[in-house]
Amino acid sequence: MEIIESRQGDILILSIAGRLDSSTSQDFEDKLIGQIKGGQGRIVLDFDRLEYISSAGLRVLLKATRELKNAKGTLVLCAIKDYIQEVFELSGFASVFPIAPNLDGAMQKF
Repeated sequence: MEIIESRQGDILILSIAGRLDSSTSQDFEDKLIGQIKGGQGRIVLDFDRLEYISSAGLRVLLKATRELKNAKGTLVLCAIKDYIQEVFELSGFASVFPIAPNLDGAMQKF
């Protein structure tokens, strides 16, 4: 898994490439939760290059959402491939996260 970090104003954009599973979720959690605890309250996760997400990856997203809710922040997901979107829908996560079709749409959610 590769995480590419960029910013647009005060919004942090994390572009995830590869697989977000049990072997990579801890690194992702450390990065994401570290940013939130460091004061970052507006985050976009760009899944355009994400190939796979497991329950371990979904758990990290839930944890981040809880942390952001306590900090009055927002997490927006974007550019989710159809087969990954299906995982979100089947697990009920599609109703938990704001999801945009692309990065521009995600930026408009703030």
